[in-house]
Amino acid sequence: MCHATNQMSRAIALFNQAGGVGKTTITQNLGYQLSTRGHKVLLIDLDPQASLTTFMGIDPDSLDKTLFDTLVNEEPLFILPSLHGMALAPTNITLSAAEIQLVNLDFREVRLSEALDRVRNDYDFILIDCPPSLGLLSYSALVGATHVLVPIETHYKAFQGTNLLLQTVAKVRKRGNPKLQIAGFVPSRYAASNSQDKRTLKAIQAQLATVGTVYEPIPRLTAFVDASEEQVPLAVYDPKHPVLKILDQLAQQMEQLNAS
Repeated sequence: MCHATNQMSRAIALFNQAGGVGKTTITQNLGYQLSTRGHKVLLIDLDPQASLTTFMGIDPDSLDKTLFDTLVNEEPLFILPSLHGMALAPTNITLSAAEIQLVNLDFREVRLSEALDRVRNDYDFILIDCPPSLGLLSYSALVGATHVLVPIETHYKAFQGTNLLLQTVAKVRKRGNPKLQIAGFVPSRYAASNSQDKRTLKAIQAQLATVGTVYEPIPRLTAFVDASEEQVPLAVYDPKHPVLKILDQLAQQMEQLNAS
């Protein structure tokens, strides 16, 4: 299965089957940092909970078109063009019905990928916020992505699930998308004062560094919650927040990924 990727376009799936690891927060804020660095960024909300859509200031229930129409009816991506300097393909709860309906549809795994192929050349970065599951929606994202970036909570239980996640990535590489690359791991919700977090971070660094880059941890912050309540990226909510340095560094590292 070949992808009509332009040399610069990277489609990065933010994927972890565990919930509450900061996927949506990282998707939104990484996207914003990339946009401030001069890149055209498309965010895709592939989680039926529609947190990303909400964080971007859109009421999911008010949408006439969503990713459901793309996946089930094979319509072009519905894109809201200009939100905090980024574009958004929004979603709502109808997407959970899509996962059930897709089971019986032809070429279900490649429908997202084909929709992405039509817009890849319009964006430097496409960031896909995957649902917290190993189901068909996440699989579709991995088939359509050039890279997978794994937010991983610095909590022992979250770290334990990583093997299953890597098996899924290996499966996709074998069948659906042989070019899929691991962009790395982002330790998230890190509390430096917590000894368990410190131990888990060390274990993540020791055990996953052979698989992909382990980036600097993103701390657990009430500022992220406050910014999402205001429905803006952290840099808009608090332009001088010290954690923006970590996010900008992550954006720089994403710029260095090659898009094969």
